[in-house]
Amino acid sequence: MGGYAVDPWRSFRRTVGVVLFGWAAAAVTAGASYLALRWVWVPIAVGVPLCLAFAVFLMLLHRAGWIALLSFVPGLFILVGAVQYAPEAALEVRGVRESVAIVADSVDETGGDNHRFTLRTADGEELAERFTYNGSGAPRAGDRFDVLRDPEGVAPMERADEVDAAGRLNGLIGGLVAWTLMAVLAGRRGHVRRRCGKTDSLLLSL
Repeated sequence: MGGYAVDPWRSFRRTVGVVLFGWAAAAVTAGASYLALRWVWVPIAVGVPLCLAFAVFLMLLHRAGWIALLSFVPGLFILVGAVQYAPEAALEVRGVRESVAIVADSVDETGGDNHRFTLRTADGEELAERFTYNGSGAPRAGDRFDVLRDPEGVAPMERADEVDAAGRLNGLIGGLVAWTLMAVLAGRRGHVRRRCGKTDSLLLSL
């Protein structure tokens, strides 16, 4: 009993298209990060819809939703890597290391969890740039740590021990490799499912 006639080259082209879209999504997000070093929200606003679109294409390619859910894990590594690599690489190349202490916190006046710290160097100089921290567990006034700041004022200031451009790039590449393997698997399984006439799935709606 034969199966349905499904063009293997069409399945191959679909698979290649999804793979190329995934790599293009990462490249566009990284490019947006490079062009907008100061504004982290720009590459995030670009990258999140592209990662969601990749998951949808993967689901349609495979004809099942579970692989799309799995793609969010490497997608997170890709998003973080693409967003953070450019500013952290800029800080590693031209950043100035400073030992600083927190002397004021904006939330003391405004409240909330969006901190903008005023910093003072070991020489007693107060930095014009504010160190931002969003969320709970923030450092407090009097805490000391080292920062890397951009003398050109383009890349945002970061704690020196948290700047790891190579690690961001490795996470980005690792995520892309995982996406590629998942797309190949989805293309193969989707081709088989179409040959068997399984064009619908209960998991497709997940």
